[in-house]
Amino acid sequence: MSDDDPQDPSDSLRRKFLASVTSAVVGGGIVAACYPFISSMNPSADVLAKATVEVDLATVEPGKVETVLWQEKPIFIFHRTPEEIKAMEATSESLDPQPDSQRVQKPEWLVVIGICTHLGCVPNKTDAGWLCPCHGSMYDNSGRVVRGPAPKNLYLPPYRFLSDTKIMLGEAPQKA
Repeated sequence: MSDDDPQDPSDSLRRKFLASVTSAVVGGGIVAACYPFISSMNPSADVLAKATVEVDLATVEPGKVETVLWQEKPIFIFHRTPEEIKAMEATSESLDPQPDSQRVQKPEWLVVIGICTHLGCVPNKTDAGWLCPCHGSMYDNSGRVVRGPAPKNLYLPPYRFLSDTKIMLGEAPQKA
């Protein structure tokens, strides 16, 4: 057999080898070219630094609201009085029904994302709850929408209690 003979078995092996090596080089090149793009989708260092926020509740008096920023969102931390707790436990009238017990980890503390679920305005605190200045949505002292156009209750951020007077925003409650 000559080198030009298409039936030469060594030629077939050589072609398979070259095809495998070429595929591996091209595949590696594609991975190397795509890596910076895919890597850019990871959260940046400043975002990771804001992933959790520890909040000291010791200075928040009953009946008062502390507003903190977490991931560029206002978080309302409301220290409810015993009267407000009783009123919220007894009431379930809402456009988006949800018992108060499902909205709080400890009855005296309500922690909600302070953004109206209608168009994203920041509601103002009133004696009855929160009132959105944009379109008049009203939320009760459990963050439940009682008057629209907002379709949903104020959202609950992930958080957990570190102690009786400290919470960590950005971490879901740990299972017992």
